[in-house]
Amino acid sequence: MGAAHAGDRNLANQARGRWGEERAAVWYRDHGAEVLDRNWRCDVGELDLVVGTATVTVFVEVKARADERFGPAAGAVDHRKQRRLRVLATRWLAEHPERRGPVRFDVVAVTGTRVDVIEGAF
Repeated sequence: MGAAHAGDRNLANQARGRWGEERAAVWYRDHGAEVLDRNWRCDVGELDLVVGTATVTVFVEVKARADERFGPAAGAVDHRKQRRLRVLATRWLAEHPERRGPVRFDVVAVTGTRVDVIEGAF
């Protein structure tokens, strides 16, 4: 595949990722949570979404795919990714001491237009 096609595919994947993150944010807002942060970055990596309720702060990893040809989207959150997300959550909480308390890690799999939220995924 030529460089132009690879670039087009990367742009399409980035757009799908942004669209998936927006679908996830809407889902959480519709279920009573507040979006506290989106695409929060530090030297370790990025948190897709941080949402909160009065009782819990939720760190959300969003995986968006057009279809399941390469397996389910949630399957992309392996043990290495989970470790990184825990480190990122610790960093985020250090910057937001008002949110100290119970936390949860969710994975949102957006496949096509279907949104599957796995609460307490790890």
